[in-house]
Amino acid sequence: MNVAVMPAVGTDTDAAPGAGRAPTVAAHAARHTSILYLDGITVSFDGFRALNDLSLYIERGELRCIIGPNGAGKSTMMDVVTGKTRPDAGQAFFNRDIDLLSLSEPEIVKAGVGRKFQKPTVFEQLPVLVNLELALRADRGVWATLFARLSGEQRDHIDAVLSTIGLTECRGMHAGALSHGQKQWLEIGMLLVQEPQLMLVDEPVAGMTHQETERTAELLVSLAGERSVVVVEHDMEFVRSIARRVTVLHEGRVLAEGDMNAVQNNPSVIEVYLGA
Repeated sequence: MNVAVMPAVGTDTDAAPGAGRAPTVAAHAARHTSILYLDGITVSFDGFRALNDLSLYIERGELRCIIGPNGAGKSTMMDVVTGKTRPDAGQAFFNRDIDLLSLSEPEIVKAGVGRKFQKPTVFEQLPVLVNLELALRADRGVWATLFARLSGEQRDHIDAVLSTIGLTECRGMHAGALSHGQKQWLEIGMLLVQEPQLMLVDEPVAGMTHQETERTAELLVSLAGERSVVVVEHDMEFVRSIARRVTVLHEGRVLAEGDMNAVQNNPSVIEVYLGA
């Protein structure tokens, strides 16, 4: 597969979100076929452009890996998608017609976007099962969730998620007793019970054992298809094991896209990130 190196395009950082240059014909078509459509996204912090006219399109059911050096804009990109950061310019659409820039963070979650941060944020003093119940009923209070009964359909759904993440035998364990890798899987499960159409997963294998890393690779590959999965990762061996398509970010924009072999052999990528 050939690698497409994106040309530089100027942006107006004073423009309102959605303003700026007109989308190309290809970009317009991409909006109607992609689960996530980012076009011309620019974010500045105190004069520093964290994202610089970033355009990125994620297909339905796709597993996409995002790589790049520190400061490339990977976290800021996820912050824009989830509503944590508002861009200075650009467009961000989810599932064709949902304007992410007009929604709050909770509204974006309800629309079908889930994000897993690098550090697991599970409730360590509660059992694995209760963690999943809380995630399933995230719009209710903790006490209301603990004392409410699950429907048969909800129980079946949680059982299916436990099987998917490999924690069926740990359902009664307190989350704090899980290994680091198991906590990561539990947090992925807490996203899955909400049935997102798009999952953003930040450095899922940091600190994992080799066996846990292999299991995580299998898990993420299995999740793609029914939903789209975007993985941000620094571990190149892990990326190589799961990547179907890789996007390289550099200085807040897409430097290259393609399969892993093509990206690794791209001169621009070698120069700024992967090395000889």
